[in-house]
Amino acid sequence: MTTPTETCPICGGTGWQTVEHGKEREAVRCECRVKGRAERLLAAAHIPARYEHCDLSNFQYDPDDKSQTSIIKARTFAGRFVEDYPVEKTGLLFVGSVGVGKTHLAVGIIKDLIREKGIHCLFCDYRELLKSIQNSYNPSVQATEMEILRPVFEAEVLVLDELGAVRSTEWVFDTVNYLLNSRYNNNKTTIITTNFPDGEETNVEVDNLRSPSATERAARRETLGDRIGERMRSRLHEMCKKVEIDGPDYRQHSKQAHFHRISAPSRLSLRNSKRNG
Repeated sequence: MTTPTETCPICGGTGWQTVEHGKEREAVRCECRVKGRAERLLAAAHIPARYEHCDLSNFQYDPDDKSQTSIIKARTFAGRFVEDYPVEKTGLLFVGSVGVGKTHLAVGIIKDLIREKGIHCLFCDYRELLKSIQNSYNPSVQATEMEILRPVFEAEVLVLDELGAVRSTEWVFDTVNYLLNSRYNNNKTTIITTNFPDGEETNVEVDNLRSPSATERAARRETLGDRIGERMRSRLHEMCKKVEIDGPDYRQHSKQAHFHRISAPSRLSLRNSKRNG
């Protein structure tokens, strides 16, 4: 991005450049303005520092490893999503255990949408969002519930990370229902990650509205339907394509590899010191 004291050699500071297509000419936005907009949109996306390094281009997988089939498919879905947007606006629901790369892919998608297509995107941690909404009920807090939710409603593409991470209550059900229905009704695209299996509530009555009891949930692993309600889980399938990812916890694997890299020389030094001692 050029600074105010510099003049772009391509557009001369006008922000527009002429592109020739054979005998025809077309005025398009200069690259200097496009880059500036991308930088502003990236800052406004509120991607946490922990995930700032995440790009689709540096998502790690082994294309020859058959055990990583679902990871390879997920990466393909992510790339195709960027290519097809906004012609295809159906969102994505990344389902998988901790550390398989769901958030990395989601962040990589919105970063490419911002850089390549100038799309207004927003990253939102589900737990922090609910906490902010609850805090807004405190009279000493200046922000209102609607002021907190407005950016979530207005973002053209929203990443809602860790859906279901907060234990279900009637208030949580109502809030998730309000948030997702608002985006659905306004034809907004939502990319969601969750650690909970995308299964239905078990022992749900015929009207499909009753939430399972604590005893029922304790007898099995909780599902996404348990955490957000079966009605909203069904709505997610209208809003998003489900992408399931299976694999080991990459973060844990990286920590172990880092530990071994550090520990191996130490053990070698210890053996040498014993020999020399």
